[in-house]
Amino acid sequence: MKANKLKMAVFKLGSCSGCVLQLLNVGLPSLLKFINIAYFPLLKSKNVIGAYDVGLVEGSVSTKEHVMAVKKIRERSKLLIALGSCACFGGLQASEKDCRRSKSDYRISVTHPIDPCGIDEYVPVDFYLKGCPFEGEELITLLHALSKGAKPYFRERSVCFECKLQEIPCLMEREKAPCLGSITLGGCGAICPLMGKPCEGCRGPSSDVNLSSTMESFSDFGIPPEEFFYKLRKYAGKAFGSAKLEE
Repeated sequence: MKANKLKMAVFKLGSCSGCVLQLLNVGLPSLLKFINIAYFPLLKSKNVIGAYDVGLVEGSVSTKEHVMAVKKIRERSKLLIALGSCACFGGLQASEKDCRRSKSDYRISVTHPIDPCGIDEYVPVDFYLKGCPFEGEELITLLHALSKGAKPYFRERSVCFECKLQEIPCLMEREKAPCLGSITLGGCGAICPLMGKPCEGCRGPSSDVNLSSTMESFSDFGIPPEEFFYKLRKYAGKAFGSAKLEE
């Protein structure tokens, strides 16, 4: 089936720009086989504002201005893709919604902050590319499929499963490390355990989540339930569900 180039736009809301940089790291020659970039301020000085086949959004909705912006983006985009943990779940800034908003006597601009959240709190999202940052190969797979009018397929397996595939020693068993790999969606190639670091859950929950068992393991390592639930919220916001402590 012949691929048709997609008219694509890239937008940024509240974020560190890590996923936009990851988009550049993917390699434009690979992407330009499937897309024409119409709007991407970080990359281009001349940008087209109009209708798009695909809109990519990085960052969480963190201000009232972001709410208006993401609604306009949705109106202009046939397909909307949430790019990275912030756009999917709210990211780090959504981990503590009760924290005090900082104030300054010196302002270079005026915004109206709200509790940070993923973009699907305000608009329908067609596809999610999860992770902090997202995986470049998943973006290439997605755009390639869409350019052919096909539905992309991504495996639903955990980071723990990917560790086993690569024969990475289990950090929980060997080092008593607080790893969330058993309940986190894979697709990252278990990059953190591969580098000797426990999974932080940045890709959100896998299809089969056993919170009570994982919390029990963390408790055995001396990590209280409060800290366990904070780790769940750290990147994925409320994606793991409204889990509450049992009395």
